[in-house]
Amino acid sequence: MDNSYGQLFKITTFGESHGRGLGVIIDGCPAGIDFDEAFIQSELSRRKPGQSKITTQRKEADEFEVLSGVFEGKTTGTPLAMVIINKDQKSKDYSHIAEKYRPSHADYTYQEKYGVRDYRGGGRSSARETAARVAAGAVAKLFLKQIGVDITAYVSQAGHIKLEKPYTELDLSKTEDNIVRCPDAELAQQMIDYIDEVRKNRDTVGGVVTCVIEGTPVGLGEPAFDKLHAELGKAMLSINAVKGFEYGSGFDGVAMRGSEHNDAFYTDENGRIRTKTNRSGGIQGGISNGEDIYFRTAFKPVATIMDDQESVDIHGNAVTVSGKGRHDPCVVPRAVPIVEAMAALVIADFYLRQKARK
Repeated sequence: MDNSYGQLFKITTFGESHGRGLGVIIDGCPAGIDFDEAFIQSELSRRKPGQSKITTQRKEADEFEVLSGVFEGKTTGTPLAMVIINKDQKSKDYSHIAEKYRPSHADYTYQEKYGVRDYRGGGRSSARETAARVAAGAVAKLFLKQIGVDITAYVSQAGHIKLEKPYTELDLSKTEDNIVRCPDAELAQQMIDYIDEVRKNRDTVGGVVTCVIEGTPVGLGEPAFDKLHAELGKAMLSINAVKGFEYGSGFDGVAMRGSEHNDAFYTDENGRIRTKTNRSGGIQGGISNGEDIYFRTAFKPVATIMDDQESVDIHGNAVTVSGKGRHDPCVVPRAVPIVEAMAALVIADFYLRQKARK
């Protein structure tokens, strides 16, 4: 099982949803970064369960402990290890599916691949694993802050309710002003009401998280298989429940002509080469061009619903799977910091790779 990500800024995560805890080891983190524990904790708190009526009611503080790699408030350059202890496991909630395959979960595929599976909350396949990614991504953010890179994500769609405005017309500082993490207050309330309605109907709904990366240096990414947008796509698609990724003009670009879609170059007042438009999404030829990188990540409806569903057990017999446990009616509000974290890990790794070339 591949539990590591990155080449130079490399992370390895471990732990299960209902195990003792979760953690991450960062290898290759540069020395001398100011290790802001309050910031890292705030990032974990944005992802933690039980934070509002439209998220799972599992209660986890997600407080982290540093095991190595930090001395007197700065990273040392040696492996940085962090752990988060689980406090609110209710494994008995899953005993009823010990031999049943839940529709659209990883139960069947894990069983077939490994011959064994941890049915308690999905074990390693649980989205709880992303807590470790957020912790690592927070460290990457602290590193990127030193070079002027800023990463902001927000909810741009919940079910059929879609924010049509481009990010350039939004005040992204208002993203954290509401529980759904949408910077448009009016649309945010519509999303909240809709998700709550879906929850009361014992169902779930999907959504979209948009992410903007500002201040990326020119030259990140490789020309062929390690294109920057390809790695961002891989990072996003590695997140639980993600079904789609598009950057720049994305699928809408197919309806445009080249004369409309091309980003014309010009030289700004500071002598910097820029593009008049940014349909390329800040990446051309797989390499960052210095403009804002922006992309959208689509999340499916959470597979666990509270109504009964038909399925089969490990013996192939027809069974009914009853909905139990504590689950998100819509994952996107808590996915915002996860998307940011994975984006930060990609940019940090490619930045170090580019520095190594010089």
